[in-house]
Amino acid sequence: MDWNLYDAVLFDLDGVITPTAELHMRAWSEMLNGYLTARGVAEPYTDDDYFTYVDGKPRYDGVRSFLASRGIHLPEGEPSDPTDAETVCGLGNKKNDVFNAVLARDGIAPFPGSVKLIDALEARGIGMAIVSSSKNARTVLRAAGLEDRFPVVVDGVVATERALPGKPNPDTFLHAGSQLGAPPARVVVVEDAVSGVAAGRAGNFGLVVGVDRGAGERTLRDAGADVVVNDLEELL
Repeated sequence: MDWNLYDAVLFDLDGVITPTAELHMRAWSEMLNGYLTARGVAEPYTDDDYFTYVDGKPRYDGVRSFLASRGIHLPEGEPSDPTDAETVCGLGNKKNDVFNAVLARDGIAPFPGSVKLIDALEARGIGMAIVSSSKNARTVLRAAGLEDRFPVVVDGVVATERALPGKPNPDTFLHAGSQLGAPPARVVVVEDAVSGVAAGRAGNFGLVVGVDRGAGERTLRDAGADVVVNDLEELL
């Protein structure tokens, strides 16, 4: 890595900075398998489904995408739907409640290698931002003790407020880069999700780094990753 070539790094959060992907996977499994069982659907939700239909996407998009894979099409509903509503939003809200309960109970610690890279980039004066589809990004950063390390956070809340389409569209990344004053060619995108890697490639950023937390190196490269690592410390 020649860091002189770049002015900013845009990190996904879940699975890149913090191991919250594990908590998300647990929450998705509990919510979706409970729903499928109640409907009498024999084919359960699996971790493969997480990587194929859910990982990296805004929550409601993940619900919609997975249900479509099982031939289930629900009314969209409203973001204010209660968690027992049989709508896309209702199921998404239920998943969010399960995730927050797990986070409050178990807490979260960042990946040590990710913290080492953050420290090194900060020392070099390279701008950093979090670009996450999650509406819980600030809560997770606070729980991990990293809230003050990122001057720019473009999460699901910001995306909704600014009507920015989610990953695999590049809009959230482009917005974060502009907030840091860095043109795409001088920006590194770091992602563990196929949809996020695809967004980085679609935005024509200077470098797209895939972090293999389970998606697979070949899959991330096929989605557009220039480099694939197992841990961010490898970028030092």
